[in-house]
Amino acid sequence: MSQSLKIVTIGGGSSYTPELIEGFIKYHEELPVKEIWLVDIEEGKEKLEIVGELARRMVAKAGVPIDIFLTLDRKKALVDADFVTTQLRVGQLAARALDEKIPLKHGVIGQETNGPGGLFKAFRTIPVILEIAKEMEALCPNAWLINFTNPAGMVTEAVLRYSNISKVVGLCNVPIGMERGVADLLSVDPARVRIDFAGLNHMVYGLDVYVDGKSVKREVIELITDPDKAITMQNIHAMGWEPEFLRGLNLFPCPYHNYYYKTGDVLAQELKEAEKGETRAEVVQKLEEGLFELYKDPELAIKPPQLEKRGGAYYSDAAVRLIRSMYMDKCDIQAVNTVNHGAITGLPYESAVEISCIITKDGPKPIAVGELPVAVQGLVAQIKSFERVAIEAAISGDYEKALLAMTINPLVPSDRVAKLILDEMLEAHKAYVPQFFAKKESVRI
Repeated sequence: MSQSLKIVTIGGGSSYTPELIEGFIKYHEELPVKEIWLVDIEEGKEKLEIVGELARRMVAKAGVPIDIFLTLDRKKALVDADFVTTQLRVGQLAARALDEKIPLKHGVIGQETNGPGGLFKAFRTIPVILEIAKEMEALCPNAWLINFTNPAGMVTEAVLRYSNISKVVGLCNVPIGMERGVADLLSVDPARVRIDFAGLNHMVYGLDVYVDGKSVKREVIELITDPDKAITMQNIHAMGWEPEFLRGLNLFPCPYHNYYYKTGDVLAQELKEAEKGETRAEVVQKLEEGLFELYKDPELAIKPPQLEKRGGAYYSDAAVRLIRSMYMDKCDIQAVNTVNHGAITGLPYESAVEISCIITKDGPKPIAVGELPVAVQGLVAQIKSFERVAIEAAISGDYEKALLAMTINPLVPSDRVAKLILDEMLEAHKAYVPQFFAKKESVRI
């Protein structure tokens, strides 16, 4: 691999970008990044320029020899890239708001990566990601695609199954956040904590938890039964767990399991927030307005601490740690989304899973865990079935497959409700899901 790296970040106008820049600055001695290309679309041009200027100030303040390029021309940016990171949001936050509000009208959780909201984010995103993969095949065939775009598991699965590139890794900040959360709970250095992860993106479990190589799972399980000590995220309310349930499960759930094990409680909370105009999308829109006002300050040359409220804590740690480990062939252990290759028995060999891996210059090597505990096998398998059918629908524009995917998602109560939500969301997102309307238009012609 090159001694002078070129990084391309698609969705470069994101409010998360300063996190990424901070990470590349922090590890520059080990990771010789020479060029960072921040790419966005016309609608994101203003944000791209604001974030890009902040990135340049950060690099100048740190005194590292990194050149920052800003462009709306994705193909120009991709030429000879070493790593391509994706952090895009098709339809921007306005689309996320619809993903959250429409299901709630029908008594179903509205969330950007789970249930109907996650389905439609996949419908909007997967065709775009596959276009990027095709461009990479031509313009930077040796590059690794590091995808942070949600739903990360489905995006990774789509690239693995429906593109010609195999050098793809899906990344989420949930596993690193859980490890940091355990470190805080136990008042130890995060470097001493490791969790054995296995499952799917936003459906991943900690099979065991270690400090200095010694299992502390039972201690951690007891601690997180207290709502005040639950490990959560900015976008997910801590609700605590019934102690007997956690002891019976004997696993370390991730924050997103609230949607599946506490569906009624989460729905009630979301309905209250919606009544007050405080859905997560609306909260994030306000946070972003404030962040970009901060970013405009010509005196600001660091990542502002307010960014942590955005929900992307540890993003730069996770993303840069992964790229650094691949570049340096560190063979350390990190949880990422990659091809299963039999590591989790019972899930398809060629499917994407989120699992602890040994990170090498040749990519992640999943650590085999065998069968998942029987208590979670069914739920994980159901979500994988949902993902597979959803991806087929996203690519084909097949209405029947879309309805099937919506219905088999465990957060949707019936085919009738699924159809109501599907029809309303298709109309609301019509501009961003043309694959579902192309056949109808051709018939009319």
